[in-house]
Amino acid sequence: MSVTTDQRLEVQAPSRREARRRRRGVGHTSTGYAFVAPFMVVFVAMLVLPLAYAAYLSLFQEKLIGGTVFAGLGNYTRALTDPRLLDGVGRVALFFVIQVPVMLVVALVAALAIDSGLLRAAKAFRLGVFLPYAVPSVVAALMWGYLYGRDFGPFSQLAGDLGLPAPKFLTSSWMLGSLANIVTWEFTGYNMIILYAALRAVPHDLYEAAAVDGAGAIRTAWSIKIPALRPALLVCAIFSVIGSFQLFNEPQLMQRLAPSVIDSGYTPNLYAYSLAFTGQEVNYAAAVSFLLGAVIVVASYAVLFVTTRRSRS
Repeated sequence: MSVTTDQRLEVQAPSRREARRRRRGVGHTSTGYAFVAPFMVVFVAMLVLPLAYAAYLSLFQEKLIGGTVFAGLGNYTRALTDPRLLDGVGRVALFFVIQVPVMLVVALVAALAIDSGLLRAAKAFRLGVFLPYAVPSVVAALMWGYLYGRDFGPFSQLAGDLGLPAPKFLTSSWMLGSLANIVTWEFTGYNMIILYAALRAVPHDLYEAAAVDGAGAIRTAWSIKIPALRPALLVCAIFSVIGSFQLFNEPQLMQRLAPSVIDSGYTPNLYAYSLAFTGQEVNYAAAVSFLLGAVIVVASYAVLFVTTRRSRS
């Protein structure tokens, strides 16, 4: 049985279209890899390789006799029993428990006030709350350090003019609160923007239904807006966990104003920095840093687990 030319063309046409489609798919895949390649190069060079090298360093110890020797998990065992590290972790955990709820409540109130439409000069208010986030943390710490100063700070001068004792902002009993105030001033605006953006995504149909039911502004905020903000609040809380346990700039700069209060182990990050660049214990500092990362992962998961469980109940 002979096959005509038209029949052969009909058989070959789908196969040609399939071949062109495959070549086009390969081209699209190559283009995608080309766009992703710069990020992957930077990601591997700036994050993966340094982490791998730090993990490698954490497995060794420097000995006076014998030089660098393999220690296995010896640095990690030492870190788990290091009282200075444990004190620093407990201190930043207390900092997180006290400072973060206050900051998130203030950010939530500011976002609700802007979204309500009842606030005059809402744009200026939003800019004023967000502006401290644009100030570098080093500048913020220097500025607040000047305000806290016992001998030259304006608060101390005002208290002296009123015949009152100078505030003890830089004492051991007040220092954690002073640092919490700086961090709250810095990051309230950042969290407010996240919450406000989430509020703008809430469907207006819900507001209209609440208005029909006779709900006021407070009832609408409590029953509609705040429940809708749970995912955004969770994101802010996880970011705050990371930021709290990585606290470094503020205590490192305030240390010069109160060296008897803030020592090199005041926070875990400051302790790791002091070990590496002052004590020249690079290997042990690498182990401390990895343990701090593990603490951050566990704390973040705990916040995520508790928040998710409460939302389901």
